[in-house]
Amino acid sequence: MQFFPFMQLLESHQPFDVTEAAHLAVVRDFVNKKSAAFWQRSTLDGHVTGSAFIVNGDQTHTLLLHHAKLNRWVQPGGHLDETDDSPAAGALREAIEETGISALSLARDELFDVDVHLIPERNKGKIHEPAHTHHDARYLVIATEKDVTISTESLAFRWVSLTELADGSHESGLVRMARKLLICQEISQSL
Repeated sequence: MQFFPFMQLLESHQPFDVTEAAHLAVVRDFVNKKSAAFWQRSTLDGHVTGSAFIVNGDQTHTLLLHHAKLNRWVQPGGHLDETDDSPAAGALREAIEETGISALSLARDELFDVDVHLIPERNKGKIHEPAHTHHDARYLVIATEKDVTISTESLAFRWVSLTELADGSHESGLVRMARKLLICQEISQSL
């Protein structure tokens, strides 16, 4: 995982609102301080993760998973591995593993969204994982198929319309991504 290409993505990313701007500042600072270890799970106070905001081909619906351990609806994604060339590659790998959809592609090469959120402490068998922060690099991903086979990390899945998700009754990062995509679509249609 290379530090400089990811820092360039962070530097060129335009936040959607003040909340995302604050998250972006935190992630930039974190990556600068951690340098080569920014993505490693062994960085116990936190690490960069990769997520996929998966939309169908018409970009009208997004895929949400009911995360078993967190007990909430989230987009696919998670920890980066040694085999991932970039957070985008990790986001795609995680999305395929968690949804079973192999026909996924990045809608664009740049970041779609940046989010910072706390992961509560938990015990994984005999291993204690302290509370830590996920500095989540989120990418817009297109699915050309809708058949989903969830992994054991999830309890259920749903294809949710962007307009329903944007209504504000879901987790704030999901709402922000739905609103962002809907506004981009409106701008494209008006051109």
